[in-house]
Amino acid sequence: MDYVLPIVLGVSLAAATGFRIFVPLLVMGLAARAGYVPVGDGFAWVATAPALLMLAIAALAEIFAYYIPVIDNLLDSAAVPAAIIAGICVSAAVMTDLPPMLKWTLAIIAGGGAAGLTQTMTTLVRGTSTVTTAGLGNPVVATLELIVALAVSILSVLAPWIALLIAVLLCVAAWRIVRRAKGPAQAPM
Repeated sequence: MDYVLPIVLGVSLAAATGFRIFVPLLVMGLAARAGYVPVGDGFAWVATAPALLMLAIAALAEIFAYYIPVIDNLLDSAAVPAAIIAGICVSAAVMTDLPPMLKWTLAIIAGGGAAGLTQTMTTLVRGTSTVTTAGLGNPVVATLELIVALAVSILSVLAPWIALLIAVLLCVAAWRIVRRAKGPAQAPM
């Protein structure tokens, strides 16, 4: 039972990396520095001042890049593998007391899977927005993704179960939006 909370924390943070890659890493680093979240010895660097500065700059660059037309869609193609890697890293970082074999297996499967799922859903929503609004709706999507990334990241630290539930519900909602936009004749299954 002692393993459950770090796993839920890791998976919920990983899910947040699917919305924005660097925001959850920054939140985790700040929470670790403040003593709210323990991180493994190999990940203690994330709470250092240079790492936090680098993550803050990367988060700001990522946030602004999603508001630039064409670049937002280019970022989506690179973001899927990057989000999966980030999801694996944040999961492994906070699963401090798990045996290494279990930690890395869960980080790869659950953390990487959660990040990949949320990133895939956001990519589909952005693609649908691009097609249905000629890209004019993408800044709204980018803003919503940022809000969700911040909210899920902060909730992951404060209430991991709620953060995980929100991430799952948002993926289901995104799937429904995409299916509805494609129309009943084109919807898979």
